[in-house]
Amino acid sequence: MEHRHHGKSSEKFLDSDEILSKLNLKGDEVFMDVGCGDGYISKKAIQDYLPNGIVYAVDSYDEAIKDMEAYKKDNSIENLINIEADISKGVFSVEDGSIDVLLMLNVFHGFTEASHRDDVIGEFSRLIKDDGKIAIMDFRPIELSFGPPLEIKCSPKDLEELFNNHNFKKTYLNEKMGPETIDGNTHYMIIFEKE
Repeated sequence: MEHRHHGKSSEKFLDSDEILSKLNLKGDEVFMDVGCGDGYISKKAIQDYLPNGIVYAVDSYDEAIKDMEAYKKDNSIENLINIEADISKGVFSVEDGSIDVLLMLNVFHGFTEASHRDDVIGEFSRLIKDDGKIAIMDFRPIELSFGPPLEIKCSPKDLEELFNNHNFKKTYLNEKMGPETIDGNTHYMIIFEKE
């Protein structure tokens, strides 16, 4: 059973600049926003971080992609490619080894089956360049009044073990992302690269 949250946005409580600034983008990368939702990260990346790059906005929810297509058309944006796809089943329209930076924000916890997590990481491995990076930002495993249930949240250590099994190494961890609570910040970001 997968945890789904079609149509929800993180924009109300997560700052796109805080997230994108941690990725150290040069401006010409090929960037993929996996589980883009309403596209607020993709839009910000195009506007302020990737003037000469390409942004793939990927979501399994068809309405999200329709909205992103309307945004692309209304704003005459050429470097935005919107794709309706489930990352655990593959993004077949994107070539092997073509992504510099892949971001998955508030989505990984939704893959509750171990086999689906392996499928997702396997697809990440196929998509990113040998020197590319994968950034996962998700809820810390603490009780919150919003977000997914505690039992499906992954800790950074859990993610590191999963990614290590697929020949990735952790190159960055920040556990002070998102709003502050009495138990610390709500989110963490962890970045992996191929070993």
